[in-house]
Amino acid sequence: MSAPFWEQLAPLLSARTFTDLTHAFHPGQPRFAAFPDEQREALFDMARGDGFTAHRYSIVGQWGTHVDPPSHFIRDGRTLDELPVEEMVLPLVVLDITSRVAEDDDATPTLADVTSWEERHGSIPAGSFVALRTGWSNRWPDTEAMANRDHEGISHTPGWSQEVLRFLVEERNVAAVGHEQTDTDPGVSTSRQDFSLETYVLASDKWQIELLANLDGLPESGAALVATWAKPLGGSGFPARVFAIH
Repeated sequence: MSAPFWEQLAPLLSARTFTDLTHAFHPGQPRFAAFPDEQREALFDMARGDGFTAHRYSIVGQWGTHVDPPSHFIRDGRTLDELPVEEMVLPLVVLDITSRVAEDDDATPTLADVTSWEERHGSIPAGSFVALRTGWSNRWPDTEAMANRDHEGISHTPGWSQEVLRFLVEERNVAAVGHEQTDTDPGVSTSRQDFSLETYVLASDKWQIELLANLDGLPESGAALVATWAKPLGGSGFPARVFAIH
């Protein structure tokens, strides 16, 4: 008889590092400009003499580090409750463009970045989660620094590129993508209400995590990503708890 599953798994986890990739959300944090701020109320509070503490949270689904299912942009796309738990534990690929972002706030990844990654680590695995490392999360929770707007109100933030997303989705069949900034599309695009890259990802029946944290300490390859979230029926987005094991 084989050993119980936990006895097999525990030794694999015991020497690993667990990195939390999630910002703790709170009122006043950076957010999409059209969204209202969080409202939080202590319905019961032990500090007031109640027997327990319980808060009521009023937030939009896309709040802090969060998951976007296809239904966020796509009519009849998969909703949060329809994303299977099998997709919540994935091989993690980290695509690093931090050095370019340090020189150019509007930087995006290129196919050369992907080719270079694959030369070092082999083909990006099908069903993986690809995280774009830009260093942008170091600006959290400064709203102005995250948006990085110029005197004309144009936001200058890194983002994905069409050529890279198409390659990841159509050639490598990844399960999901994620990034540190507020949007999939770079700031110069979202400033003119162009969200075509996010639309492409979600229309491809993939999901994504926005506003990731702590990508800087992760290996480019070989880690596992665990992403979990609440299960609202028909949900179009929700804060997520995301971590890496490496």
